[in-house]
Amino acid sequence: MASWFKSKWFTIFLLTCSWNCMSQKVTISGIIKDAMSKQVLGSVSVSTKNGNGITSDSSGFFSIEVDRLPVQLLFTFIGYKAQTITVKQFRTDSVKKDTLVVMMQSTSSLLGEVVITSNKKAHYKNKGNPAVELIRKVIANKNKNRPEHYDYVEYEQYEKLHLALSKFPEKVANSLLLRKYHFLFENVDSTTIEGKALIPVYMEEKLSNIYYRKSPEKKKVMVLAQKQVSYGDFVDNGGLSAFLGRLYTDINIYEDNILLFTNEFLSPIADAAPSLYRFYLRDTIRDETGRKFVRMYFTPRNTNDFLFRGEMMITLDSDYAVQKVSMYISPRINLNFVRQMQIDQDFEKNEDGRYHEVKSTVMAEAAPSKDRGGGLFGERLISIKNYKTHLARGNDFYKGPSEVIMDGATERADSFWTSRRHDSLTTAEAKSYKNIDSLRNMPSFQRLMNWIVLLASGYIKVGKFEIGPVNSFYSFNPVEGNRVKFGGRTTPKLSTRIYFEGYGAYGFMDGLWKGYGAITYSLNNKSIYKFPNNYIRASAQRETSIPGQDLQFVQEDNFILSFKRGNNEKWLYNTNYRLDYVHEYESHFSYKFGFNNWRQEPAGQLVYNKEENGSLVNIPALTTTELSAELRWAPHEQFFQGKAYRVPIVNEYPIFTLRFTQGIKGLFGGEYNYSSIVLDVEKRFWISQLGYTDIVLEGGYVFNQLPYPLLYIHPANQTYSYQLYSYNLMNFLEFVSDHYVELNFDHHFNGFFFNRIPGIKKLKLREVLGVKFLYGGVRTENDPSQNQAVYKFPTDANGMPITFPLNSGPYIEGSFGITNIFKLFRIDLVKRFSYLSHSGIAEWGVRGGVKFDF
Repeated sequence: MASWFKSKWFTIFLLTCSWNCMSQKVTISGIIKDAMSKQVLGSVSVSTKNGNGITSDSSGFFSIEVDRLPVQLLFTFIGYKAQTITVKQFRTDSVKKDTLVVMMQSTSSLLGEVVITSNKKAHYKNKGNPAVELIRKVIANKNKNRPEHYDYVEYEQYEKLHLALSKFPEKVANSLLLRKYHFLFENVDSTTIEGKALIPVYMEEKLSNIYYRKSPEKKKVMVLAQKQVSYGDFVDNGGLSAFLGRLYTDINIYEDNILLFTNEFLSPIADAAPSLYRFYLRDTIRDETGRKFVRMYFTPRNTNDFLFRGEMMITLDSDYAVQKVSMYISPRINLNFVRQMQIDQDFEKNEDGRYHEVKSTVMAEAAPSKDRGGGLFGERLISIKNYKTHLARGNDFYKGPSEVIMDGATERADSFWTSRRHDSLTTAEAKSYKNIDSLRNMPSFQRLMNWIVLLASGYIKVGKFEIGPVNSFYSFNPVEGNRVKFGGRTTPKLSTRIYFEGYGAYGFMDGLWKGYGAITYSLNNKSIYKFPNNYIRASAQRETSIPGQDLQFVQEDNFILSFKRGNNEKWLYNTNYRLDYVHEYESHFSYKFGFNNWRQEPAGQLVYNKEENGSLVNIPALTTTELSAELRWAPHEQFFQGKAYRVPIVNEYPIFTLRFTQGIKGLFGGEYNYSSIVLDVEKRFWISQLGYTDIVLEGGYVFNQLPYPLLYIHPANQTYSYQLYSYNLMNFLEFVSDHYVELNFDHHFNGFFFNRIPGIKKLKLREVLGVKFLYGGVRTENDPSQNQAVYKFPTDANGMPITFPLNSGPYIEGSFGITNIFKLFRIDLVKRFSYLSHSGIAEWGVRGGVKFDF
């Protein structure tokens, strides 16, 4: 019995040891490289057969834990052939460690017979390099290979843009929280990218006829059909489409710079490309017709620069045109959230021997981390058919808007799309329209979106009404003390013609009620919260304000802005009766006409007074009646329409705004006749590898003798938020002018310097340099020190002046900022350079704010 017992436990012991040995996990590590360039590849997906996976880091290193050996590892990366490797044994003991080296092949396919090959390695140089000599010939022939070479071009274009979730955790998808939405996670696309399961969340398609005329230049788009996933009133579908189109923009390899995700990448055939790229000849090949092409590989000299790597096929005829290109971003660059990106373009020979684009695909995956976790995959496909040249049309054909949506374009049947689509949809893509439509109608999803909209915009939907903005329901200031406010507005569900809006507010220190009420009539029977507007609005308001405070994308009584630096006890009680007419056109030209009767009463420590017969006389209130007109032209403008503001999607086109105001004495108590004019020009400039610059140039002039409240009170900012269009170290009411010019310079380096500092690079920071310049003045007739007929400039409690003309040169302030901190915020260190002797000013300051910088 004892021997049986011992034998039994000995057997169990052996089985336990065997099980422990069998169940011991193995960690496999290695390096992944490009098979041609031998450069390491970051962000490569490494997974096992059961779906467990990781991603290689920026140095190409990976480490994955498996249950047992042997095991099959799948390696996938955009632009490379998927590769499966069987690992039978792997040594990780302290004596000897194995290292797996994986060489991945590009997916660029050969067109035919290989005639010449060269893999000889040598010291790279441009002089005497046949690859560089060939690329210079391509550069020299760029102009005649551009589409703009022809006097007339027309073709049919199909566009498809879709977004999908990638690497969505299965535990999350199967959780109780998302059990009602399980049908979304069952719609998986595993065909677009080998080795990745994608869950479609957005889809849009467009079929258009496009006509181009060289002189005078005009591009006209006739939209035959368009189809888009809709999330209903929760999302501005037009703005979302414009935003995504901006990220996944049209690619033109013949342009020197290619704009992607608000960054400019230098084209591999740009004029300066031989100085920044390395070029290698791979093969000379023939296609089925006998035409000869050269397959060329290109890669950045500095892998931290915003450059591409990849391959292109170049014709060996007299045109030296690009016939095909596949390129990817370097895994070393810091492109915001982009984990990986691939661009493919195919060109086809015309009857005249030149080549035109027939297909272009941009694919990118964005994620908070480049090394692991789920992300958002996006793809934009453009396909071109029926390419025709030299087909002239009459001048009348090109008149009118650049894009015309044909009748019934948004209502095409499925049969139309099936017959006219250039590229078939995957099963998952085809289901996305129906799935999102079902999702939008689910009550639980509607409640979730209501909360998201509340957090983003401050408005909460209640039936046919919206309550808000809630972030201004409580605030405080030195005049009103604690302040409470409640308001709301109607939505198009109540009426598409008539809209009501209003609020009531109460200050516990001054014991006064304030309020606002407005009625708007839509002349085009469309929502006044969508472009284009065409309405008449009548409003009345009794409210407080700080003279000169001009905020962007935020309410003045926002709770956060209650916190201010320095003295800010000079306020106004305003009573306004307004009538406004607004008319916007599809061309993004607009005009506004307005009537405003304005009574302003000084509050807090602010006093209006002037000298009469040698003594100061207090002015209890100032009343004006104004007629105004504004003309605005923003060619090709795009924006996302929010609940309260339009968020611009900035492009390379300038925006012009001209405002004219005429005061009328005697009309509804108006005390002065006056005229003023303001011209504003905004423009973004891209500077290739050095990022981009936003410039605002503005000038104004007042033509009459007026008290200072009716002059230009320059926008100051005493909050701790960074305001783009205000002077962040100027005090309220510090400067006034009757004529001025200002320049606002804001340059984003897009990580040009930070990307070269290894420790900082991982934080995904961006450098911003800003300069604000203001030059102005007050004429003798409007200067109270020289004319006693106008109001005295304000003073502090000690009688010292706090308001000044710009008589001692320009006001200048500069800032150095860091954007994308935690991928969201912007923080600036601001320095004031002039008028440093003024009391109560800050020479240095730190300002922060939310900055969605994609």
